[in-house]
Amino acid sequence: MTETQADRPGDLAARKRELLRRRLESAGLAHTPARAERIPPRPADTARLPLSYAQSRMWLLQQLDPASPAYNVCLAIRLRGPLDADALRTALAGLLARHEVLRTRYPTADDGTPHQVVDAVAELDLEETDLHGLPPDERDWRADALARAASATPFDLTADHPLRALLLRRADQDHTLVLTVHHIAWDGGTFNALSRDLSALYRAAVTGADAGLEPLPAQYADFALWQRTTFTDERLAGHLDHWRTHLLPPPRPLDLPTDAPRTPRPTAHGDRRFRTFAPEVTDRLTAFARTTGATPFMVLLAGLAALLHRLTGATDIPIGSAVMNRDLPGLDRLIGNFGNTLALRADLDRDPGTAELVARVRTLCTDAYAHQDMPFDLLVERLRPERHPGRAVWFDVMLLFLTQGLQGPELPGVSVEWETVHNDTTQFDLSLEAFLTGGRLRIEATYRSGLFTPETVDRLLARLETLLAAGLADPEQPVSRLPLMSGAEEQQVLTEWNTTARPVPGTTLAALLAEQAARTPDAPALTFDDLTLGYAALHARAARLARLLVAHGAGPERRVAVALDRGPDLVVALLATLQAGAAYVPLDTGYPAERLAVMIEDAAPALVLTSTAAAHKVPAPAAPTLLLDDPALRERLAALDPAALSDAERLAPLRPEHPAYVIFTSGSTGRPKGVVVPHAAIVNRLLWMADTYRVGPGDRVLQKTPASFDVSVWEFFLPLVTGAALVLARPGGHRDPAHLAELIREQRVTTAHFVPSMLRVFLDDPHAERARGVLRRIVCSGEALPTDLAERCTRLLDGTELHNLYGPTEAAVDVTAWPCADGTGSASGSVPIGHPVWNTRALVLDASLRPVPPGVPGELYLGGSQLARGYLGRPALTAGRFVADPYGPPGARLYRTGDIVRWTVHGALEFLGRADDQVKI
Repeated sequence: MTETQADRPGDLAARKRELLRRRLESAGLAHTPARAERIPPRPADTARLPLSYAQSRMWLLQQLDPASPAYNVCLAIRLRGPLDADALRTALAGLLARHEVLRTRYPTADDGTPHQVVDAVAELDLEETDLHGLPPDERDWRADALARAASATPFDLTADHPLRALLLRRADQDHTLVLTVHHIAWDGGTFNALSRDLSALYRAAVTGADAGLEPLPAQYADFALWQRTTFTDERLAGHLDHWRTHLLPPPRPLDLPTDAPRTPRPTAHGDRRFRTFAPEVTDRLTAFARTTGATPFMVLLAGLAALLHRLTGATDIPIGSAVMNRDLPGLDRLIGNFGNTLALRADLDRDPGTAELVARVRTLCTDAYAHQDMPFDLLVERLRPERHPGRAVWFDVMLLFLTQGLQGPELPGVSVEWETVHNDTTQFDLSLEAFLTGGRLRIEATYRSGLFTPETVDRLLARLETLLAAGLADPEQPVSRLPLMSGAEEQQVLTEWNTTARPVPGTTLAALLAEQAARTPDAPALTFDDLTLGYAALHARAARLARLLVAHGAGPERRVAVALDRGPDLVVALLATLQAGAAYVPLDTGYPAERLAVMIEDAAPALVLTSTAAAHKVPAPAAPTLLLDDPALRERLAALDPAALSDAERLAPLRPEHPAYVIFTSGSTGRPKGVVVPHAAIVNRLLWMADTYRVGPGDRVLQKTPASFDVSVWEFFLPLVTGAALVLARPGGHRDPAHLAELIREQRVTTAHFVPSMLRVFLDDPHAERARGVLRRIVCSGEALPTDLAERCTRLLDGTELHNLYGPTEAAVDVTAWPCADGTGSASGSVPIGHPVWNTRALVLDASLRPVPPGVPGELYLGGSQLARGYLGRPALTAGRFVADPYGPPGARLYRTGDIVRWTVHGALEFLGRADDQVKI
């Protein structure tokens, strides 16, 4: 019989290694089977012992911050029973004698290169502290404090051995052994080797028998020398090629949703949170791993990648992990750091289901394990990835999965329990350690406490469990459709935080203005320079002009263009257009002629209201033009009846759904687009503001925003529907902080609006203090309001309320509000934009229109009574931005803002930026 290729001895051995690899993977172990290569003892005449690659990384990180305990590993081992302290001391001394790495120092040579110095003899100072005389509560607190203090004490690697021991006596038969080891001599596989040897050495010290420990085939320094001499460019070439392909170009850092702004130099301060998954989730995870040929680690990695994808929107998800390269003979018996870091990039492109994602991750991991010999720091050195301030190289999230049991020491007559002692540090933004114990999956999350609150991490772990449970129950469901929230949480963000219904009369802005004029005919309505007009006089002027406009064809569903500088004629023109039933279209004569021509073409106005000075700036429209400062026109208007128009006199009755104004905005398309806002929308907006801010007679509202911007709408009409007075800044005065401060002081202005950038300029001006004690409230909108600016404003103008509002032109000026008295802190560095106003819904949705949880960025969609009708003459654009509301009643619409926001846990909205490249100037 001819020998086949599969039967050859070499190939048979390869098949056995592959079988063993698969069995290890099925047990959740990220290891390759032991290789035949052995670590040779180092020559006796070795002049200088190098550090291993893993040690070099630990050494360098410690030098970057010598006072940091971030790389300390601390274990508290509770020992109950008749402990022999002298035998324990003898066993620890034997441990140092057996393992050279525990009596090694790491000084530097003259060129600054560190090397190993193995001391021939070293005594471990087992410090003992007696606590048994303390009350039980104080004893426990003191023991915990001493353990934490031990874990937080840094090592001087040049002079200290990397192991310290502390024995706390709680009672005669109750002790805690605190072992603190530097990571330069420790990895995830070290504890079992230490426990095994310490147990044998303690038994020998107690009984006088031989410890029964076989001599170690090599020491850690032998491994370090072997690694440095054998890991040549030739040996590592294939590994380097793999990682170059996998890691270049590097992934973008994940924009994790944080609770505080990220800084270029984050602190290493960290904290921990825990979560144990439900038994059924653990069972699904392990069963799914078995049936798909994956490991529990791979399934969990896929779930974490899916969660990070949903939290950040990224499809290239970098996650770090670690392997213990102890596959050479005898390394499993050594104490030391054999670990290596793997940078894994999970691919979430094309929205895979859980089954497909796990398959991708399985391939990703097996490829990585095949190339795990490539030292991480050497990889960084060779590939030189781009560095980002405050970020780790390649990933900020780490996942470890431990399925093999970690066994504590077994001491005769003594029961042993152990736990790690956290020293309030972390090396990554977020690091998850998973343990399969007792049929339950337990996750320990260590996180950068300068970025996250404990509650945020708790929610993150809960969302991981929710997503995993749903994905494993329906593995074909795209990950974009998997829930992140419970039903109660989803109800909260969709409904409870949008409980904004308020009764608002079904009327028009024109009717509101007329009703207020009738209530306060003699009250001052408008002030400009030395001119003051009462309500009756102002409305009489507007009524005369309205009659003329109707005669020129102005009415419902028609538009009147207004190109006037700020002054009484501008206010009269706006009021007259509304009284005529038409929608006003403000034209800013400072715009380029080409832009104005496009706006006039799209608006197709029935006529244009302008002045002699501005007329030459307006492209010739295909509509009549009225010069409001023309003496002949003024005589003609004076002859008209000043009584308010009735519905019968208008071309058609005016209803709430008719347009009140059209304001042009230029979005990402570049071409101006006219936003058509109905009366019902602006009425809701004005009545909400009047009620919320208690605006009424006695208030004086500053009007300084150009009429072509939507903020001007409430500046013009809020005072005139509440009995307050409208104070007009001179043309161009909105740019002059000194003029504004003096105007506020002279006219006793109580309410003013500032775009944040202008507010900063205003506060910088020495005249700003004149507003103190006069202004009751400042309203900000149009830009993100920085927290430092808000705090400065409230300090400088003590007693002035500061309110932060948000809203697009497409939703009647403002749709959310936040009183800065409620606090200004935000992870975005800006003040929250707050809660939805009356009869408005704010939904934060992902790309699949699913609601996102609090703290998670998403796009803001707006619904409710303040939505615009759409874009004038642009049905396709309207359909793309005003979409069907999947969570509202039939026929309901949502406006897609393009703004990225997130809910706080208390139901306020934070503005984070744009979803596109639009820049507002």
